[in-house]
Amino acid sequence: MEDNTVVVDRSATPAALRFAPAFNVAVPFIDRHLAEGRGAKAAIRTVDEEVSYAALAERVNRCGNALKTLGVGAGERVLMVVKDGPALIALFFGAVKAGAVPAPVNTLLRAGDYRYLIEDSGCAVLAYSPEFAEVVEAAASEAAHKPRHMLKTGGGDGLSGLAAQAAPALAPAPATAATDCFWLYSSGSTGNPKGVVHSHRDMVCTSQRYAADVAGIREDDVCFSVSKLFHSYGFGNAMTFPLWAGATIVLSDRRVSPDMTFEIIERFRPTVFYGVPTLYAQQLHALESAAPDFSSLRLCISAGEALPADVFRRWRERTGLAILDGLGSTEMLHIFASNSETDLKPGTSGKAVPGYEIKIVDEAGEPVGPGEIGVVLVKGE
Repeated sequence: MEDNTVVVDRSATPAALRFAPAFNVAVPFIDRHLAEGRGAKAAIRTVDEEVSYAALAERVNRCGNALKTLGVGAGERVLMVVKDGPALIALFFGAVKAGAVPAPVNTLLRAGDYRYLIEDSGCAVLAYSPEFAEVVEAAASEAAHKPRHMLKTGGGDGLSGLAAQAAPALAPAPATAATDCFWLYSSGSTGNPKGVVHSHRDMVCTSQRYAADVAGIREDDVCFSVSKLFHSYGFGNAMTFPLWAGATIVLSDRRVSPDMTFEIIERFRPTVFYGVPTLYAQQLHALESAAPDFSSLRLCISAGEALPADVFRRWRERTGLAILDGLGSTEMLHIFASNSETDLKPGTSGKAVPGYEIKIVDEAGEPVGPGEIGVVLVKGE
């Protein structure tokens, strides 16, 4: 196999994912699209700008070169308190391509929370949007670990002036499918957030297994997610899934509300909408007095919590659209059990996504019977 390639082997059941011995995932997610003729196509749309696949690739390279110029080495963490936008995606994949390990984190935290994340990650770089400067800089000043570099993002390129001055070409750093690639932090529901380490292969597995093979995300799709990119659900929905398919991403850093979603849907005409059950319920209430144009949508997806069967039914009656409910986690990166368009059962999380094994066990590790409560065990690639 050619370096940095992945092959979906359909002769196996389920289809096997075969990775080249040398594999940096920034190549198939970013560079591949130029070789396949998508350079002029819109990769990202926001209210402020449209970024083509060619422009995104150049921004990725400039961000990676900027990090290398700063002396950021292989495996060193780049903690990112960055709002949703092209700068986040450029910096994330720039770090990956340069061999660093990006870690996008929740942008709604307090200084004490960021202090913990700075110390826990041992980050070499702390990158942050200007809007978060006060709280992030306060956290850094109090942290026992001091990042070598603190960088404000800006101008769309990911690292403001540094990236703008960096070279526009970058060879991918040596890596394999199993090399540590990025971190995502858990929500901290059982204590302090845990930094979940993902390898270069992981975003390929979720993008192919769930996005392509279950949800059917394709090149002509326009994807809009209310879940932000620092969350594993939004990370797939609004970054890796559309980039894997060669589709278009719609991003907004606005506070989520029914009105906001209605405005974005009418303006950008997405074909795939990713919501959460609470929002779907709020949207249904708002639809009693509003009539937004949903005609562009072909698919709605839900995760984050269980989707009530009543919300599924009412949404379908009101909009004519089904909602694919699924179950995922930060540890597994995205959805590992889901309904599909050809297999829908309201009030359930569906069936195991191909490539995953799932069982529910008791305290002794033995499978429980139907209707019994247990612990979910999941194994994936």
